Amino acid sequence: MSTAAIPGAPLPVRTPGSRARGRHRRPERPEIPTGSPALLLAVPAVAGPEARPIVDELLSIVRSEQPGIEIAAGYVATEADDAPTVAGLLAIAAGNNAPPPVIVPLVPGPHGFLTELHELAAATGASVTDPLGPHPLLAEAVHVRLSEANLARADRARLFAIATAADGVVLTVTGGEDAAAAAGITGVLLAARLAVPVVAAALDVPGSVAAAVEHLRATGSERPALAPLVIGPEADAELLATAAEETGCPSAAPLGAYPTVGQLIASTYLAVLPAPAYAEEQDEAEEPGAEH
Repeated sequence: MSTAAIPGAPLPVRTPGSRARGRHRRPERPEIPTGSPALLLAVPAVAGPEARPIVDELLSIVRSEQPGIEIAAGYVATEADDAPTVAGLLAIAAGNNAPPPVIVPLVPGPHGFLTELHELAAATGASVTDPLGPHPLLAEAVHVRLSEANLARADRARLFAIATAADGVVLTVTGGEDAAAAAGITGVLLAARLAVPVVAAALDVPGSVAAAVEHLRATGSERPALAPLVIGPEADAELLATAAEETGCPSAAPLGAYPTVGQLIASTYLAVLPAPAYAEEQDEAEEPGAEH
């Protein structure tokens, strides 16, 4: 939109502007092709009172990102009759002769439940996407959680100092050493945002977090902090509390239903759908230097 003055009008009014073209045009929300499979969000937790509010909020975010999307969440197990499981939803889809859903695991990286998830999917013809990370949007979410805990500046452009700001961060994950290794990429992105050293450690590997904290202290960090790279349902809350207690470090909150997590769920699903031919042709036509 652009603002233009119209003769005789007391104030400027808005008139439609031209749509940007080429690489710098505003991204448009992609459409889901007709007949696409449903999105099944696989939650590595029991459907209890701690997990369900997070999952329900994430489903709401995805639906707002992609209106009309067919999405449901399934848990590995349930404590209530009204909470669906992954296996149950896959069986319902097969019984209704619906296309096998696209399963998006609700984890930011490698996790033990992925093996079981792939076995369930193979039995029904469903596909399983990669985990949600590593990804810059996860680094953004961790940064926000650190700033909410007064452990980091909300914006590096701001010049005021925070007395409690961490000068080193341990990115805590679940899923063992594989998850910690994969989280290293998100850690690099987070370090660039915070301008402090960041190392990753596994909450479910004894001594891993403590060793990471000691490494930071040995290399000059005086105020290390813990930053959970966990959404919530996949991590035992006691592991998070124990890590903070044993290391004596303050900790940010898990990512929970941070909006970028919902965006990642939607984009991960969309990435495995076939792109409409007309969209590809339009992108090629709008490339700088393209013939018209």
